[in-house]
Amino acid sequence: MKKIYLSALFAGLGTLAAFGQFEQTTYRGAFAPAPTPMWTEGWANWDPQNTNYGTPNQTITTNITANTTWTAGNVYLLQGQIYVKNNATLTIEPGTIIMGDKAVQGSGLFITKGAKLMAQGTANAPIVFTSNQAAGSRSAGDWGGIILLGKAANNQTNGVANIEGLAPTTDTEFGGGMTPDNADNSGALTFVRIEFPGYAYQTDKEINGLTFGSVGSGTEINFVQVSFSNDDAYEWFGGTVNAKHLVSYRNLDDDFDTDFGFAGNVQFGLIVRDPNIADNPSVSTSEGFESDNDASGSTNNPQTNATFSNVTAVGPYRGNTANTIAAGYRRGARIRRNSALDIRNSIFMDFQRGIHIDGAACEGNATNGLIVYKNNIVAGNVTGKVTEKNAGSTFDIVSWFAAGSNDSIASTAGILTTPYNYLTPDYRPAASSPLLSGSDFTGLLGIKEVSAIAGVSLYPNPTNSNAKLFVDVAQNSTIEVVVMNANGQVMQTVGTKYAEVGTHEFTINAADFAQGLYYAVVRTNDAVKTVKLSVVK
Repeated sequence: MKKIYLSALFAGLGTLAAFGQFEQTTYRGAFAPAPTPMWTEGWANWDPQNTNYGTPNQTITTNITANTTWTAGNVYLLQGQIYVKNNATLTIEPGTIIMGDKAVQGSGLFITKGAKLMAQGTANAPIVFTSNQAAGSRSAGDWGGIILLGKAANNQTNGVANIEGLAPTTDTEFGGGMTPDNADNSGALTFVRIEFPGYAYQTDKEINGLTFGSVGSGTEINFVQVSFSNDDAYEWFGGTVNAKHLVSYRNLDDDFDTDFGFAGNVQFGLIVRDPNIADNPSVSTSEGFESDNDASGSTNNPQTNATFSNVTAVGPYRGNTANTIAAGYRRGARIRRNSALDIRNSIFMDFQRGIHIDGAACEGNATNGLIVYKNNIVAGNVTGKVTEKNAGSTFDIVSWFAAGSNDSIASTAGILTTPYNYLTPDYRPAASSPLLSGSDFTGLLGIKEVSAIAGVSLYPNPTNSNAKLFVDVAQNSTIEVVVMNANGQVMQTVGTKYAEVGTHEFTINAADFAQGLYYAVVRTNDAVKTVKLSVVK
């Protein structure tokens, strides 16, 4: 059989500069070693409780239904649930301050399907969403946070759902239904801070710092910090949005929560936990990552299969497992309910437990290569809790962990420079840190998320016979589909066709494939997109 290696297939497609592609690093974790500055420099805030943001001089009480600009030099006060709707665009200038009014129930900013939020700050002039309480008196949950809603795919009934905790109306609806637009554009958030959000709209149903509902890959999320949220920092409900440079700082529940078939790429993330801040364990445990296909763990497609790389997660023990931490703390990553999450080139330190593959469905996904956990470090956790599986399980999680070239280290000493100073931290690798080597981007390089290919999905997956490949084409183009094995050999040439805008179906005949992991590769003249195919016998 003719060998065509991935490096050759991707040749001539340009550098990895396009947003949504993974940048190859020689290091693991979120930050390059010194002397390269941390990418948080200049815009992140490690002490939002004591920052003076001024006094509001512009009050927002009604929905935004026409194109509107909020200008720097003003301090805006959100009073109530403010919806940007009717396909309007809200533009916010760099340096603008927006406050949520604690006294008005559920104050927050919600971007409905078809509308856009253009909040493009700069490193020197970030845009700040925060509490309207005085310095020293702010609390998690003072206001509601930001919700972005789009028209990309999710795995709920008929491809449409509503954000939990809010009344189900057209304003809280997300998803493109049976004809999703995976390249949908909800705007841009760059150099944005979101502080003290997470209002409880219903009992045990707080919203997050930044919530994504079926947000498409046309949206830019880059350099965003969520601090002191009363629930998750970031939660993705379906969608294909990509993100880079995310900070989750001292939040209550989960840091990165993925549901409903989220399929984006996220690179460079920082998680910092506070030993005294965690959820009530009778309601929810606090994890660095929590990932579900959906609440019931169904086989609905698209399956949650987002990819995260280069995350630095500093847990609550902060260098000593003898320290007292809140009762709600559990894991660096909990993958459950039939998720197929992919986490690589990251460090999870100071959590009670490392990686939990939760339940038979996820154990099967891990065995079949749909869950990927590779080239990561787990350090400073409770003895014997690097990996976790459910009671009675026969899954050999220890061998699976080792096969992914992951490392476990008892002590966190010498990994990061000064990670335990809240106000003047340095999360870069220390001298001789194990983070300085061991990264691997095999299978990620050259995955271009722009141009004619808007989305790719497979069903059924895993399969033992045929699988249907659906390719969403955003502009007329000739597309070629092949199937490769993990060594880069072409196992099957599925077909080449001139495809007009829309969804196109291909059939992959996998009946004669040996059990294992393969890659369906879709190529145009300027882009390549891959999707994992698991064959079981």
